[in-house]
Amino acid sequence: MSGDTGRGTRRGRALSGVAVAVGCVLFLGGFVLTALLYQPYAVPTDSMAPSVSAGDRVLAQRIDGDEARRGDVVVFEEAQWGDALMVKRVVGVGGDTVACCTDDGLLTVNGEPVTEPYLDAESRAEPMEFSAEVPEGELFLIGDHRHESLDSRTMLSDSDAGSVPRDAVTARVEATVWPPSRVGMLASASGFADQPGGVSGSGPLLPLLWATLAGAVLIIGGALYGPVAGRRASRRTPQRAGVAGDAQ
Repeated sequence: MSGDTGRGTRRGRALSGVAVAVGCVLFLGGFVLTALLYQPYAVPTDSMAPSVSAGDRVLAQRIDGDEARRGDVVVFEEAQWGDALMVKRVVGVGGDTVACCTDDGLLTVNGEPVTEPYLDAESRAEPMEFSAEVPEGELFLIGDHRHESLDSRTMLSDSDAGSVPRDAVTARVEATVWPPSRVGMLASASGFADQPGGVSGSGPLLPLLWATLAGAVLIIGGALYGPVAGRRASRRTPQRAGVAGDAQ
């Protein structure tokens, strides 16, 4: 009986060691890849509300500007717009004609109305009318909080299309991570899906977060096995000694 217990203990310790090793790989791998692929940002204004509000901390996937598609919420820096990093939504790419609005208050891209469920009622009311042709290699960017956002619409002039070069974009916002009440993935911009090129798919953030969490659970579980097994063994030992004394 004691031999079986010993073998079981050794097997348990071996399995706990494997769990800790696998956990370390998952935890460190997920953490490092997330740090390499994503950049945290603090959003200073409400120009993208309600999708992203002032004070939110977001995670944005590092991308090249050529990867930006219609509907993406991107981080960019453009000298004509100021010295700070900005967060806006791509609504048009090179060659597009972007205009506002239909009788229902919908934005149009190349004459096609775009449904934007992430906008709130205030942004849908009395929209700013405009029409712009986006130069090749550039992006037309506007905020979800249409009445408060300074964006490509306000930069329009006779000599300026209001757009920014693709290479001004450094990242695509994928999720809000702070405050806790707003943690979650950004809503999909499926209204742009029928445009050429479609919309961007989900990035690797969720799989990486699950891998990191699973790694942490395995590490903690494996580390706890030794103390728990030792406590159980110490509880069994006095009982066996008592039984042996009675038999004598």
